[in-house]
Amino acid sequence: MSDHLKTALSLAAAGVPVLPLRQGKVPFGNCPACTGTACGGRPNMKAPGPCHCAGVCHAWAAATTDPAVIASPVWAAAWRRAVCVGYHPGGAHLTVVDLDDADAITWARKNLPGTRTVATTRGEHWIYRGAMASRNAVRPGVDIKSTMAYARYLGPGTGPLVDLPDTVRALAAAKPPTTPATMPAVVVPTGDGACPHRTPTYLDRGVEMAVDRITEASSAVHATVYRVFLAVLSRHGRCGCLTDTHIARLFTAAQAKGESVRHCMDAWANARTTLGL
Repeated sequence: MSDHLKTALSLAAAGVPVLPLRQGKVPFGNCPACTGTACGGRPNMKAPGPCHCAGVCHAWAAATTDPAVIASPVWAAAWRRAVCVGYHPGGAHLTVVDLDDADAITWARKNLPGTRTVATTRGEHWIYRGAMASRNAVRPGVDIKSTMAYARYLGPGTGPLVDLPDTVRALAAAKPPTTPATMPAVVVPTGDGACPHRTPTYLDRGVEMAVDRITEASSAVHATVYRVFLAVLSRHGRCGCLTDTHIARLFTAAQAKGESVRHCMDAWANARTTLGL
């Protein structure tokens, strides 16, 4: 039994839902049966849980406390390739304030109540008792990981676990939501405006596949986001059928990988420029 599997089973026994993380410290991609929502699930991580396949699918939603699943032959291959153990904080009724650098840690020490602390590669995880909505980039170097998110397990940490404070909830609430108002302008139709797509489902499927590519990126996220935006605009950008809702889905997927709204807008603008839109 691998060390990662032993750690995962120990966490699961304590009520913490776990999943293996591969190179790049990201979840394993969906199995062929689940790619492109063929299973009816939501690979863009918006579903309350995975489909009923036996694979390590659907990112955070794959996290489980079931030892029979964690130690199953299907998961065994993933544990052999895993670089670390991930967990779903919200599923354990926890919230992780991810402090990515020294400046973020200094800010937290001045503004947040002390709690259990775990050292990371570049900063610290501050763990609170209580769940909330996850938010990325709530301030420079600070992410909040709880429901519908995953975090790396880096050890038990030090210090007592305290209740989630209102200051953390307020921090997330203060973040401007990703709404159509923050999205780039919808592309104006060119030529006669005729739409070449067979049905609206064709476009929705294309956007869903684009979201999958961003979600499953294991490295070079910046470049992947740009390439995906370029591909979407190349295929769907000239007929005017892309809506704010479609664009918001792409931006949300990119932000879930740690991209800022500013970077998303820059990547979108650069892709439009490249295509002459």
